[in-house]
Amino acid sequence: MKTNLKTATREILLGFWKAHILHHADEGPVVGHWMLQELRRHGYDVSPGTMYPLLQRMERNGWLRSEVDEDGGPRARRSYFLTETGREVLELVRSQVEELHRELVVEHAKEGNGHRPSRKKRASTRDQKVRPKG
Repeated sequence: MKTNLKTATREILLGFWKAHILHHADEGPVVGHWMLQELRRHGYDVSPGTMYPLLQRMERNGWLRSEVDEDGGPRARRSYFLTETGREVLELVRSQVEELHRELVVEHAKEGNGHRPSRKKRASTRDQKVRPKG
């Protein structure tokens, strides 16, 4: 089955981009153009038409606040700063990513060749652990 990359981008990668933005805003103010370059450096293909509405939505959610360079004219640079709510969201994301990494990467690697036992085999193994023999 072929993966529809556009659907995968919208449904999954959007969350990764938000996590990146929150992380970098925690380090200091971020600017949309810089954030575009940073995400591209990580291999994400993000357009300005996606980035700027995303930053605005994160601001509406209360995760970021922005300031406009007053001397910048009509196309002034807007800097985004992490809010306290954004910091709480970032901490939640960090703990969830840590758990997900453990399950998807660490446990997967422990299983040897990268293949998990079938669901049926996992269930029977789980049943053996739960049911006393007798």
